[in-house]
Amino acid sequence: MNHFHYRGGRLFAEDVGLTELAAEIGTPFYCYSTATLERHYRVFADAFPKDTLIAYSVKANGNLAVLRTLGQLGAGADVVSGGELKKALKAGIPANKIVFSGVGKTHAEMKLGLEAGIHQFNVESEPELVALNDAAASLGKRAPVTIRVNPDVDAKTHAKITTGTSENKFGIPWSRAREAYKLAASLPALQIAGVDMHIGSQITQLSPFEAAFARVADLVKTLRADGHTIGRVDLGGGLGVPYAPTDPEPPAPALYGEAVSRAIADLGCELILEPGRLIAANAGVLVSRVTYVKEGEARKFLILDAGMNDLIRPAMYDAHHEIVPVREGAGGSLYDVVGPVCESSDLFGRDRRLPQMKDGDLVAILTAGAYGAVMASAYNARPPAAEVLVKGSEWAVVRPRMSDDELIGLDRIPGWLAP
Repeated sequence: MNHFHYRGGRLFAEDVGLTELAAEIGTPFYCYSTATLERHYRVFADAFPKDTLIAYSVKANGNLAVLRTLGQLGAGADVVSGGELKKALKAGIPANKIVFSGVGKTHAEMKLGLEAGIHQFNVESEPELVALNDAAASLGKRAPVTIRVNPDVDAKTHAKITTGTSENKFGIPWSRAREAYKLAASLPALQIAGVDMHIGSQITQLSPFEAAFARVADLVKTLRADGHTIGRVDLGGGLGVPYAPTDPEPPAPALYGEAVSRAIADLGCELILEPGRLIAANAGVLVSRVTYVKEGEARKFLILDAGMNDLIRPAMYDAHHEIVPVREGAGGSLYDVVGPVCESSDLFGRDRRLPQMKDGDLVAILTAGAYGAVMASAYNARPPAAEVLVKGSEWAVVRPRMSDDELIGLDRIPGWLAP
């Protein structure tokens, strides 16, 4: 469920008209609904015991206002860079609710996490264990660690967002798990806290989760028999959302919660989960204005002022996003909806049926609250879209649009090229 709806023929975000927003701040812009963020977080959190750490995946949508909204509900954060860690802290999320994932943590990032006092490091390789031990020892601290182990389960999702198979850059192969924990136990500045796994993103079936959870539960028992203290289980995120009306309905969070409980109920472990897309995707839309309606030989093109630099998912993953008019209209036609970027892959949707459109009309690209603005770039020297947060009848620009001159001003000309 989201809080974008038509009222009097016009699309609203909660009680704010998108037409009025476009007139006020220009296009393109992302618009996020507070009510949707709050509802999705609560529905997910309610599926698990009260002491579960829901570490929202900052990479899905790292806007400070979004993070503050979720943090005020009790969310922690799953971060994958020093920048994301700083964002989570600035948003008011307590350090003891932050977990640090990612395959390439630098020494500086490790020290940042150690000095902040984060909940744990999700370690993804044996060399990282050694590096983290050195970083912690240099500060006179012990680093709480879980080791990300790949359960070698096919997540049945897009190949580019599968992360839990044996030959994957993420995590440690299942066959080396016990040796990795033995290494961790030998490093004096590390404190083994638990086990971590994450099999992928946009998963719409329970069976891959159930298979992975069962393997992790067995691993916990094996590691305890080896003498390790395993008090936490971090099961990652990955629960998908429907992008198209024909998409299979993903499992409800309650069913996901039941699957988790069946697998780990007898382990007595602290539970950590890292949802991202499930919380943020349907909480955001990308609003864009039609620049031209172009007639081709056999196709009709709707050319928008938003491009693949603003929302790259269709170009990168062949991802589907529903596209709707901001103002309902009569008639209908099939359009290829494209952006202005000089790439053939700058395509938001092919053969999309929309009312008869004209230059200046507005459209909303739906389910764009996750992996939208965070993946934006300034390709073609195009400043990324602005971001707006709505709460009831109130709204605020939570990331201003950068001007062309501000973007160009980031470059520097060396002295030997000066006029």
